[in-house]
Amino acid sequence: MHRVRPGWLSAALAVGALLCLAHPGWAAAPPPSAADAGPGRQVLLMLPLPPNHLRPGADYVGAWGDGMGRSARHRAASAIARANGLALLDDWLMPEVGVDCFVLAVPEGQSAADVAARLSRAPGVAWSQPVNTFRTRSEPAHGGRYLLAEPAAREWRLAKLHEVTTGKNVRVAVIDSRIDQAHPNLAGQIDLSENFVADSALAPELHGTAVAGIIAANPVRGAVTGVAPGARLLALRACRQTPSPANPSSATCDSLSLARALEFAIAHHAQVINMSLGGPPDPLLAKLLDIAASDGIAVVAAFDRELPKGGFPASHPGVLAVADEAWASPPSGVYRAPGDDVPTTSPGGRYSLVSGSSFSAAQVSGLIALVRERAARPVRLAVYPGGGLIDACATVLGFAHSCGADQAPRRDVAASLRR
Repeated sequence: MHRVRPGWLSAALAVGALLCLAHPGWAAAPPPSAADAGPGRQVLLMLPLPPNHLRPGADYVGAWGDGMGRSARHRAASAIARANGLALLDDWLMPEVGVDCFVLAVPEGQSAADVAARLSRAPGVAWSQPVNTFRTRSEPAHGGRYLLAEPAAREWRLAKLHEVTTGKNVRVAVIDSRIDQAHPNLAGQIDLSENFVADSALAPELHGTAVAGIIAANPVRGAVTGVAPGARLLALRACRQTPSPANPSSATCDSLSLARALEFAIAHHAQVINMSLGGPPDPLLAKLLDIAASDGIAVVAAFDRELPKGGFPASHPGVLAVADEAWASPPSGVYRAPGDDVPTTSPGGRYSLVSGSSFSAAQVSGLIALVRERAARPVRLAVYPGGGLIDACATVLGFAHSCGADQAPRRDVAASLRR
């Protein structure tokens, strides 16, 4: 799909204007070192790309993509960094958004938000923003249930639904911490795996492995069944495990790692994107979410009750916000799914019980995959009257059907997602 981007002439003039900022006397202080600048002391600087020379995928061609154009933008970003006493740490070409994204370290004692606001006013800059932090939405499991008593299998009549659809070949991007691809339930379920976190950790991590198992665990090779065992996973590591004694599966992400993973998912034709995490509003991620919606990708996010409006991306228009069904009265537009003591996959071929809206969101991503196998039409989620509790059978089989005699058909439309 063609995307409109700034003309090459205006982009070239912008780069020229930016280069004029490289006056060595403007730097008030020596730039910080990369080692001292965590996400809370980083900003993203977006320089616009010219149009019609980049493929909307993972490989880029053309003079601006690989040659003089990109070199000029890099020189311009370096000039801005020097002029403002910042350090240029990294850059990432984002053709889906139409920008070249540069990561700058902010000196100690300066506010990242203030620096971003100042850079946004510079000539030729598309925008600048702080690197925000996001966290997964898991809680300690309560235990006390038999491992195989999966809430979704019981409440959503998955055995009945799997007679009709398993989500076969539907591509679900799991943007999370590292997934254990060798787990018996997940071996063979993953089409692509990429790491967007700037570390060398190789060990599988709890949160991503748990989310992946809920969505697509293969029951033939293990003890639990995913909601959509026929789905194909894109394992996109954008979060690093940051455990605490109270929450060993906790993971943390940032704006850049999430943006890289989102763009990868879009470019590789994901049909569903699961984001079991929450944080502050983020302009770069918002643009990517809008592109995903325009491409017909369903994005599912965990609702965070501790953040304003449930946190971002759950609060973003077009994103399906999901909370644990134990919350009886969520705000309008928030949907509920099983998320309390859910048995799922754990690193090392093990299993564990997990709780939280992270895992409710994963259930819904699997449910959407079931629908997408049957039809390319927009997904319409059905709910029981009052409170946003999802009726999985009516969602998959149609609003005039149910999965059993004890379950009356429901016709309440909870949400209409784009294809």
